[in-house]
Amino acid sequence: MLSEAGKVIGTELSKKYSFRSRKQIGSQIRIEEPVDQKEKSSRENELLILKKGSTKEKTSKRQHLSIAYEERMLNDSLQKEGLKGSVSGATRTESKKLKWEPDNWREVINNIREMRRQRDAPVDTMGCDKCADESAPPKETRYHSLVSLMLSSQTKDAVTYAAMQKLRQHGLTVPNVLNTDDKTLGQLIYPVSFWKSKVNYIKRTTQILQDEYDGDIPDSVEKLCKLPGVGPKMAHLCMKTAWGILTGIGVDTHVHRISNRLGWVKKATKTPEATRIALEAWLPTELWDEVNNLMVGFGQQLCKPVNPLCSTCLNRNLCPFGQLHSRGKQ
Repeated sequence: MLSEAGKVIGTELSKKYSFRSRKQIGSQIRIEEPVDQKEKSSRENELLILKKGSTKEKTSKRQHLSIAYEERMLNDSLQKEGLKGSVSGATRTESKKLKWEPDNWREVINNIREMRRQRDAPVDTMGCDKCADESAPPKETRYHSLVSLMLSSQTKDAVTYAAMQKLRQHGLTVPNVLNTDDKTLGQLIYPVSFWKSKVNYIKRTTQILQDEYDGDIPDSVEKLCKLPGVGPKMAHLCMKTAWGILTGIGVDTHVHRISNRLGWVKKATKTPEATRIALEAWLPTELWDEVNNLMVGFGQQLCKPVNPLCSTCLNRNLCPFGQLHSRGKQ
């Protein structure tokens, strides 16, 4: 006759292998009578371990199936959104929150490329990246880039370019600028906007470059923004033009205005810096360098601050501002 422990084990096995008869189970598993109470307790402990292991195994399988199902559903969602790739593992949770991006933005930017195909806007020939003397020593060329950006604030490209030509003829080097009196420097950069303030900024910044950077310019956005008269837009553009390093989107008044008109910001922004942060949140990094020049020229020629040429714009049916502007003229 089987012991009490044997009966329990037989019952558990019959549950686990329900497709077999009890007689078959009994014939395959031989259970001996325990010789004492100690052995009986040992077998009962083994039974408890067996039951716990079975529970863990079932739980693990359920979790695995659940994760696989969630990943499949999320990947299906990504494909519907037109996004490539798949989600699994540690990135699964982060990928659930798909980033916001404006509708039809790829079509919009392709249309702007087409409208800017001639590359004949002022920024294309007289922008800040065209003002430096590329034949000068590297330190001097980087200094030219920084000064041209400082002059360009709220100033048309043609005016900035003319001022840079006069400065270069005068001798646009750190030692020479420090030896130039404020009146002469003002005459050289006039009529750039706020030229008196910019004379002060240039002289103070140049002194810092001489004292702290051995006549060179800083090599980070953080350090550049600490210079008098230098803001985030200038710093990011300077990192690209002077150092060849892409650190962010240079957002000026044109990029700021057009981004809001196109609905390229999730919520309307009031400052260029807020627009920069909003754009960088969704625009692919590989387009950051292109978008500044592309949109500045577009703003200079078509999407003007006043009287924009919406009727001839290829994006007139995709742009929220263009749609309203066109209705207002009907």
